[in-house]
Amino acid sequence: MAKFIYKLFVLMLVLPSVAFGTADNSAAPGLTAQQLREQLTVFAYHDVREDIKREYAADQYAMSAENLAMHFAWLRDSGYNVVSLEQILAATSGRRPLPPKAVLLTFDDGLASVYTTAYPLLKLFDYPALVSVVTSWVETEIEVVYENHLLSSRDFLTWEQMREMQDSGLIEIISHTHDMHRGGIGNPQGNEQPLAVTRLYGGDYENSVEYMERVENDIATSASLIKKNTGKAPRAIVWPYGQYNADLRNLAAIHGMDISFSLDSTNNLDGFDVLGRELMVANPGIPRFVKLLTEVDAPEVLRAAQVDLDYVYDPDPVVQEANLGVLLDRIKGLGISHVFLQAFADPDGDGAADALYFPNRHMPMRADLFNRAVWQLRTRCEVKVFAWMPLLAFTGSSVSPEWAMLQAEEGGEDAADPAGEPRLSVFVPGARQFISDIYTDLATYTHIEGIHFHDDGRMNELEDANPTARLVYREMFGPDFSIDMAQADPVLLWQWSEFKSAALIEFSLELQDAAQKYRPMLKTSRNLFASSLLDERGPVYLAQNFDEYLESYDYVTIMAMPLLEGAASEGVFYSDLVKAVSERPDAFRRTVFQLQTVDWRDGHEPIASDELGAQMRSLQSQGVRNLAYYPDDFLQNHPSADHLMQGISLTDHPVVP
Repeated sequence: MAKFIYKLFVLMLVLPSVAFGTADNSAAPGLTAQQLREQLTVFAYHDVREDIKREYAADQYAMSAENLAMHFAWLRDSGYNVVSLEQILAATSGRRPLPPKAVLLTFDDGLASVYTTAYPLLKLFDYPALVSVVTSWVETEIEVVYENHLLSSRDFLTWEQMREMQDSGLIEIISHTHDMHRGGIGNPQGNEQPLAVTRLYGGDYENSVEYMERVENDIATSASLIKKNTGKAPRAIVWPYGQYNADLRNLAAIHGMDISFSLDSTNNLDGFDVLGRELMVANPGIPRFVKLLTEVDAPEVLRAAQVDLDYVYDPDPVVQEANLGVLLDRIKGLGISHVFLQAFADPDGDGAADALYFPNRHMPMRADLFNRAVWQLRTRCEVKVFAWMPLLAFTGSSVSPEWAMLQAEEGGEDAADPAGEPRLSVFVPGARQFISDIYTDLATYTHIEGIHFHDDGRMNELEDANPTARLVYREMFGPDFSIDMAQADPVLLWQWSEFKSAALIEFSLELQDAAQKYRPMLKTSRNLFASSLLDERGPVYLAQNFDEYLESYDYVTIMAMPLLEGAASEGVFYSDLVKAVSERPDAFRRTVFQLQTVDWRDGHEPIASDELGAQMRSLQSQGVRNLAYYPDDFLQNHPSADHLMQGISLTDHPVVP
């Protein structure tokens, strides 16, 4: 209820001119993007060859003609309906529904084998399909490095072949961009990253205008060439490597391509028809093919290291790169799934961002390091990287003193909590915009897969006393409201705390939305103090609510740190925490237990690695699936890799790196 009330209050504040009316229901309702994803399975094929004779061939994206024929036969015999793009557009516009068990077939990259091998099979089964082409590969005499092969233009479809297939009524030619199926330099260190979603670096980064001009020109060129050479403008686009953003999606729609395809099963651009696909890898036979259609994927197990990029940073670029190499070797050897990587600089250790490790419009950039580290972790270590970012803890000369979160002081001037990190008020519009801009820049310049919100997103029972916040409380709870009044009334104090918790959640979701414009598949994790679960007054002095977190984020990362909480018994602390989580249905699936590796009460004294590993194994035996630890001192090998892997690795046979 508090969350709903806060949403309504925000609407009243920021949208005073909105007139709420009834929707125009004159047209028949079509399928929403979400409904379409629920009713349709899309398969992504590439090369189809006669010389592929077994599963797991060296060319991972090549499909044998024999297995493709078996896929088609199984679909036919099992009652599946292979549909066309026209049928999908009819369903989204409300003209007619999709048939049950709908399947769409797509073939990427416009390889010649689509005409010579796949097309005869499609005609045999009378199956429609989409063929996406990279028009620069068709138009010019070039050599393309493709899956470790050097291909020439003759290895791709000709316009004549495309016209023939399209004239059959079975095949529709769609865009795979003109020349963005390749990498471009995305940082000062020279990493090549997907061209369509990367701000190119050449001494300076592309600005927004330059980026939009480049990608719009490419999309327009592709659409124009397809229409000119096939007689029909493309109505859909496949994004190279499955990578896209809201700007790309909008530009494609402007050029007549209302449907986009990625390589993920879901997306978070509500209202946009961006469809994920099942990628055909390693020439799957019928058993694996059937699983893709009939089995629900098992929930992912998350095992994460939370890493300070401050440990990697060094003024000497050679030393810095060597430090990064040590981190990469360690993460690769651990066999974990995620890294929560610090994207901000905190050299004074006060818990607030003094600078950032990525280009941005507001704060100093200590080093252009975050994008490099993310890309290396993703490509070399095959982990998912979440940007570890403050929710409110930003400091420095670019931060207005009027934005500060303040603590009410009895008989004195309100001031920041001396025991906490410097934080900004979530109720001050200028502070909100400042932080939102930073999150937008984070997603613009880096290839993150998620955000891990720092533990600074909290308010104690005397916060926030910023003058703007006080005005908000009076709007919500009445003109006589005061923080002193809340302290004297337990019911009002609880309501006020719930309101603040909802405000923090709503702001974090606003930041997620800002970032998702550029990284639509973004996932979220948010830190939660264990005392908000174990202490009945925890929600009051933290403004945190575990159940609301479960509803709002992909993962809730509980700081399962008994020494930090001053627990009398570590064993009782862990068992109580496990019990509290287990009481919520399905909470283990999305709850991460994060353990501490140092005792901050006693000069950062390291916790014994064998104790940490044993505790991780103990938690798993109690039903805990998802584990993380912080901090990771990779330069000093603490926690030691051998003990750590026995408690956190996802590999079958952990080996010391």
